[in-house]
Amino acid sequence: MHYLLTHRADAWSLTLVHLRLSLLPVLIGLAISVPLGVLVQRAPIARRLTTATASVVFTIPSLALFVALPTIIGTRILDEANVIVALSAYTAALLVRAVLEALDAVPAQVRDAAIAVGYPAIKRKLKIELPLSIPVMVAGLRVVVVTNIAMVAVGSVIGIGGLGSWFTMGYQTNKSDQILAGIIVLLLLAAVIDVLIVLGGRGWPRPGSVPHGGRLGVERSWPR
Repeated sequence: MHYLLTHRADAWSLTLVHLRLSLLPVLIGLAISVPLGVLVQRAPIARRLTTATASVVFTIPSLALFVALPTIIGTRILDEANVIVALSAYTAALLVRAVLEALDAVPAQVRDAAIAVGYPAIKRKLKIELPLSIPVMVAGLRVVVVTNIAMVAVGSVIGIGGLGSWFTMGYQTNKSDQILAGIIVLLLLAAVIDVLIVLGGRGWPRPGSVPHGGRLGVERSWPR
């Protein structure tokens, strides 16, 4: 704790770097996985291909991908883009499964009711199915964000990694208090982000709860 208390400015700056490297891939992964999940959910062949590809991507060791990316995308070895691209691929691979499971959790009677009152397919997905799937999707998102926070620390092995640099520096200089400080801040960061995601996921209707009122229980419950 003494090292952390005497290096608070360093801890804050490394935390900001760690957040950027961890959360930017989450945004990119969401931008990829949500539309992709919506497109392939009702297409069995495309869905199988998507989930199979996602499984293959996630089996690639993170450190190997960090090292190999500069030759693939033409970046410098110590470029943050290597970590961001790699984690975006992992995030999309994990989230696309979560998106599919969340959409599958929407009760069939809700979809049928939306169709019965005249919702077009795209509007039904955006106005009803996606909002209802958010609570289930949040569970997958929590796993992905915590995983990203941990995996960014691995990037310190190649010179990029935010708080992970305290691990490598502490190991090289035999400073156990520096390593411990990095672990403490990393755990606190993961806990705080996890709580924020949980709070952000509250207030959305649960997939299993079919609201009452309105035409077939649809129109009063979701914005048109």
